[in-house]
Amino acid sequence: MKSLEELRKIREAALKKVEMREGGKDYRVVVGMATCGIAAGARPVLNRLVEETAKKDYNCTVSQTGCIGMCVYEPIVEVYGKDGEHTTYVHVTPDMAAEILEKHIAGGQVIEEYTVAAAAAGNKEV
Repeated sequence: MKSLEELRKIREAALKKVEMREGGKDYRVVVGMATCGIAAGARPVLNRLVEETAKKDYNCTVSQTGCIGMCVYEPIVEVYGKDGEHTTYVHVTPDMAAEILEKHIAGGQVIEEYTVAAAAAGNKEV
């Protein structure tokens, strides 16, 4: 059985996670972490996003989700803005993830050649 102090610490940690997800940030960055994403290399992508976000104060929260439904394009990173914008990046590598943070989150510039639209149009190898 956990002590009352341990339970308080668990509660505080959970509240901080909810606060990070819901509060104050202009962007939410989501990584597909279903079996297909993990097999394609999503874990190093997620780790890089978390590491880079911890180093710099990017205006985003980073989270993970299950299957996004486009397994052939994994690893997938989706960027959601408060204004309703939604960008899907595909075949993301850890270096691309860092670039997405720098250009899209910090600079407000979508990296078109990394998007699902570019991949579907044949501008990126699938």
